[in-house]
Amino acid sequence: MKRSMPPRIAAIHDLSCFGRCALTVVLPTLSVMGYQVVPVPTALLSTHTGGFDGIYFRDLTADMDAIAAHLDRLGVSFRAIYTGFLGSAEQIETVSRFLDLFAARTDESQNTPLILIDPVMGDDGVLYSTYTPELMRGMKQLAARAQLLTPNLTEACFLTDTPWRDTAALPEAEALAFAESLLCALEGICGGRIVITGIGLSDGTLANVGRDTDGSRFCVRLPHEGRPFPGTGDLFASVLLGALLDGKEFPAACETAARFTAEVIRDSAAIDAPARNGVALESHLGKLANL
Repeated sequence: MKRSMPPRIAAIHDLSCFGRCALTVVLPTLSVMGYQVVPVPTALLSTHTGGFDGIYFRDLTADMDAIAAHLDRLGVSFRAIYTGFLGSAEQIETVSRFLDLFAARTDESQNTPLILIDPVMGDDGVLYSTYTPELMRGMKQLAARAQLLTPNLTEACFLTDTPWRDTAALPEAEALAFAESLLCALEGICGGRIVITGIGLSDGTLANVGRDTDGSRFCVRLPHEGRPFPGTGDLFASVLLGALLDGKEFPAACETAARFTAEVIRDSAAIDAPARNGVALESHLGKLANL
């Protein structure tokens, strides 16, 4: 019996050589879940930007259109297009052109690609230092094209021009009401599926709240596993995407991604290494193959 090709996913992310985030998380995670990942790197960095000095950084904006043009000439199609960290406002237009080329093209199974926009903008109420007002405005425009939008709490606030609040310091009902107000505001930007991650609650748990395409809501709560690691948002979004493409319903896919990410964080915290090294996902990848 002839076997079909693995579905392809275009991953538009940066490549940080050390520190397990972006492409060094996305590639192994989705590959072991059975997908062919086609990277379109936005930048090349010696390390990620959290906790390291003297970083080598090479902007790859000029290369992205040439990569897309060659893939277009080859007739390549995708089951999903997944965007993450963008280094400049110019890259918003570059990604938009990529979507113009490939978003309406069907793959071997006659599906058009699912468009996942992970608006990597900041954390703990603060924008990353690379973000300019122009880039933030562009990210709002890009989010409007998402069929799946995965902001964390900080990013949801900036996308909707909402002042950030430390939800863990609020009564639980007030924190969840704040999250619901953000979901409602995001609905005005994105008509697809939305999940807001990393909502701290007063009992020490973390919540991810979501909105499905029919307007239904759900909440996934798990214990807070301690110190933060870079790359956990990339891991969550990658597992979520893989589970969705495999046929899981959206709430179940979010729970699968949240539980797997929490397990990796818990085991990484037990390793005597700086958190800036990223999550130690290598020993967990086999579990994804059997998911």
